[in-house]
Amino acid sequence: MFELKYHTPKEWAQVALADFNAFLLDHATAEKKASGMAMSMISHYPDRKNMVKAMADLAIEELIHFKQVLKLINARGIQLGADTKDPYITQIRKAFRNGAEVFFMDRLIVAGVIEARGYERFSLIAQALPEGKDKVLYDAIAKSEEKHKNLFIELAYEYFDKDEVNIRLEEILTLEAEICAKLPFRAALH
Repeated sequence: MFELKYHTPKEWAQVALADFNAFLLDHATAEKKASGMAMSMISHYPDRKNMVKAMADLAIEELIHFKQVLKLINARGIQLGADTKDPYITQIRKAFRNGAEVFFMDRLIVAGVIEARGYERFSLIAQALPEGKDKVLYDAIAKSEEKHKNLFIELAYEYFDKDEVNIRLEEILTLEAEICAKLPFRAALH
């Protein structure tokens, strides 16, 4: 449906795999927050029937991903830590405009872009992992993120003028590319 403007180099995956325990902890936090975001959308926009259904399904799916990653974490004998702020998310959220309707549009578009970045990076992790269950899991998670990316933009099209959504999507994709280009590689999703 849309393409990211910044393409993560394969070297990023090597950095993530070099400290896979840290990556797993960050991934678990990201899944937890994604589920919470979906529930927040339901709370803030209960009158948007199709969005409510989609977000309920998404919240469950993200929690399933959290549980799958938690299983890997527990198998490695590592402990979940306290959630920390993600510099990527902090910066991209600054794109949100004031005003109820444009804020809602931005939330949908930004969520779609974040899911697209997740799809790209989980795909890189899946490609870099050796054959086995971890590779299979990350390939499945990547495919799920691809569906989510499209879901959010389809919802934006449902609630807003398609041309306006496309213009704003281009602006956010440009901003997101600038953010990604400046952030150092680390053993984290973003």
